[in-house]
Amino acid sequence: MVTMYLHRLIETALKKAEKTFPAIVICGPRQSGKSTLLANYVSAGENVYSLDNPEIRLLFKDDPLNILERVTKPAILDEIQYLPEIVNYIKLLIDKDRRPGQWFLTGSQQFSVMKNVSESLAGRAAVFSLPPFSIAERDWIPQLAEFLLRGSYPEPVVNPEVDIDIWYASYLQTYIERDVRLLLNVADLRDFEQFLRLLAAYTGQELNMSVLSRKLGCSVPTIKRWISVLQASMVIFLLPPYFENFGKRVVKAPKLYFWDTGLVNHLVGIRDENLLLNGPMAGAIFETAVVSEFMKARVAQGIRPALYFWRSQSGLEIDLIEQHRDRLVPYEIKLSSSIKPGHYKNLQQWLKLTGQIEGSGYLVTNCPKESVPLPQGIKNIYWRDIR
Repeated sequence: MVTMYLHRLIETALKKAEKTFPAIVICGPRQSGKSTLLANYVSAGENVYSLDNPEIRLLFKDDPLNILERVTKPAILDEIQYLPEIVNYIKLLIDKDRRPGQWFLTGSQQFSVMKNVSESLAGRAAVFSLPPFSIAERDWIPQLAEFLLRGSYPEPVVNPEVDIDIWYASYLQTYIERDVRLLLNVADLRDFEQFLRLLAAYTGQELNMSVLSRKLGCSVPTIKRWISVLQASMVIFLLPPYFENFGKRVVKAPKLYFWDTGLVNHLVGIRDENLLLNGPMAGAIFETAVVSEFMKARVAQGIRPALYFWRSQSGLEIDLIEQHRDRLVPYEIKLSSSIKPGHYKNLQQWLKLTGQIEGSGYLVTNCPKESVPLPQGIKNIYWRDIR
């Protein structure tokens, strides 16, 4: 099946960066579309080198500086985590020739890639993250159940013939067998897979490492290390709490989210759309999808997202807060096709508590109506319209 290339939001930021930086580095999870993006964005011709290929990797490893000097630019070096020391030689070449837009690099494990980039290419490379597709990057958007169940990785999105059970099972096996082995010294990879499945059941909740430690029978330092690996490879992200207390004591643990709901469903065993929308995890999975959409949109701009949540110890919670310079914008996320007063109660209390009565707050729902009667300062956002 031939599929048309879908442009990525990050391309706007790439155009700005390649005018001033000699190198562009794109990190992201496996199968998020890094190679496809650069193949369509960069006019590199035959100058594309995948270091995932053992023969090409050996070629560069034997005589890196000589090979790199003879490469025609612009050039793409794909999956540099398999030969991270190559950035040291790219640095030497950039210091001789600082023309912008020469080198385009990708890597799947952000920690190992970033460690070498930060040490060797500081000031020489612009670094971006490429998560799976956002809503704005799709050519069509399915109904909510299919959107949540199928997830947002490019291949299941662009090819409806892909069996998502088989695809996610293969993805999970590849990730654990290759990436986790590369990043961690795990005695039994089944332990890590069990941890990942347990973590999926906690998406949209506060991260409690002590609880995870007790359930898995492993130490808290081990849990911390495994969490770091999942963050580095962009399987999960942690949403920090906003620490301003507004006169109330606040919760200070971050909330855990997966970048992709399709992977969550696969890990917890949800295969049916009806079970997805009516099961006990429906609200958490919808919240995961919404928060990850906000994250994807901000990451595509090449900026660090100023996104938080807020919860007082008395129970008042705002699902998502975005900081706009001197203004805080609150969002409540509700999986509902009709809006009731209880859905925006927390928003009203928060706006009053913060003195932003005339400010604005938003409900993100499954309600497509644009003219829903809401109190002053509160508006509805249909999930398809998140940008």
